[in-house]
Amino acid sequence: MTRFDGDPGRGPAPPQPRDAYPGARNGPVPDAERLARAALTRVLEPGDDVTGGWLRKMGPLALWRSLTGADDPPPGARAAKVAGLRLRAERASPEADLAAVAALGGRFVCPGDEEWPRQLDDLGDARPVGLWVRGTANLRLWALRSVALVGARACTEYGAHVAATLGAGLAERGWTVVSGAAYGVDGAAHRGTLAAGGATVAVLASGVDRVYPSGHTELIGRIAEQGLILAELPPGDHPTRSRFIQRNRVIAALTRGTVVIEAALRSGSLATARRAAELGRFTMGVPGPVTSSLSAGVHQLLRGEAAVVTDAAEVVELVGSIGDLAPERRGPVLARDLLDPTAARLLEVLPLRGTADTSQIARDAATALEVTQVKLFELQALGFVQRCGSRWELPPCGHSAGSYRRGGS
Repeated sequence: MTRFDGDPGRGPAPPQPRDAYPGARNGPVPDAERLARAALTRVLEPGDDVTGGWLRKMGPLALWRSLTGADDPPPGARAAKVAGLRLRAERASPEADLAAVAALGGRFVCPGDEEWPRQLDDLGDARPVGLWVRGTANLRLWALRSVALVGARACTEYGAHVAATLGAGLAERGWTVVSGAAYGVDGAAHRGTLAAGGATVAVLASGVDRVYPSGHTELIGRIAEQGLILAELPPGDHPTRSRFIQRNRVIAALTRGTVVIEAALRSGSLATARRAAELGRFTMGVPGPVTSSLSAGVHQLLRGEAAVVTDAAEVVELVGSIGDLAPERRGPVLARDLLDPTAARLLEVLPLRGTADTSQIARDAATALEVTQVKLFELQALGFVQRCGSRWELPPCGHSAGSYRRGGS
């Protein structure tokens, strides 16, 4: 089930409960287990549910011994897969990796730690072995009220503006913004959040010490100082296409909901949103121009898989607690909207051009002559009509209340 600690807010039905995981406890994780998990992050590929199943059944210490050749291979494991993992295990140096992240002011967080976000357990056997973290904030606490903002790398000015505005708006409401630090929507979301002095988390597809993309060196540095940087891969490891895809599942599981801002029909952002939906999280999309191919994927989501949102208040209304309602949106109130029904009906039958006498107006409005006379004088006092001898007409366009003509314009 969804394991958000604290205020659960409102949300769709969570996934069914999964098997318990070794080490899912409240006490501190033993050093030997932490060391084994740190080593396994250099050996196992993120999101591999086969090796994740081995980890769940055997525990990190037994699996590490198995992959170093000290014990037999995992039951039922293919020999070729084990051989490849053992080659990786030969170069693993968890002590060096832990020292490297500590030198950056970071740490290694694993299941069983107080800081571990329990909602990641919803990923089942694809749950991260552990997370390498840079930044001083408490990851679990920040993730309790978090929203993912994702979208196109080659976004338009519209997409960048929306992402930055949403990031700032969520920050002002006390929500953490999670994204992938990529070009385009990701970067704009992070920048908008930082500009508002808010909390933001970047989930990388590389080690926390590798800046990718290189053009975001300054941005990722700011996030490390003001926010949090997360990675499943140990320090020094590099991103690959499959690792970007697997990174998205962490973003989806970590947050209460995912907002997609500009995404083509083939987009990793759509995969993130759909994974979020599978995990029982909210899936949201910001509509764009129907002529834009960069919004085509979002519009497909909005046809049934996602809710339309246009600002931070609407996002919070979905992912927040009961009572976090977005303000009601209405068009401007016109002076004619305040007229009583009889006066409004008389005003409606007056010709746009020319004049009409009182009896004609009464007949066209199906109103008694005496009532018509009284209401016409009221309308004259309010500036909606004017007398022309014994007849009535609308004032010239733009004069007083007479500019509110039929049709509400």
